[in-house]
Amino acid sequence: MANSAKVKIINEITSDEHAVGSHWVLCLQWCKYIYNDGASQMGFRFIWRRPDGSLQAARGQARIPNLEIANSLIEKAMKLGWGHNSSSNEKVDNT
Repeated sequence: MANSAKVKIINEITSDEHAVGSHWVLCLQWCKYIYNDGASQMGFRFIWRRPDGSLQAARGQARIPNLEIANSLIEKAMKLGWGHNSSSNEKVDNT
């Protein structure tokens, strides 16, 4: 059986803060992944927010329209002080 995870969002930045709640918005999040085997891991993820503000969990994948948007989100996270975060946990795979 695959090891699944619950995700706790620590920080989030969106591609367009004014569009949240009315349009699809790409987000970059710093999260804690809590696995069902008891392990946990910190990491980043890209994920879409739907027009209603809920998250679009697409089996761990988010379509990124272009790298300019990805770079912009990463730069925003760096400027906010959490883009330099890294996982200090030994768990480095997704199993």
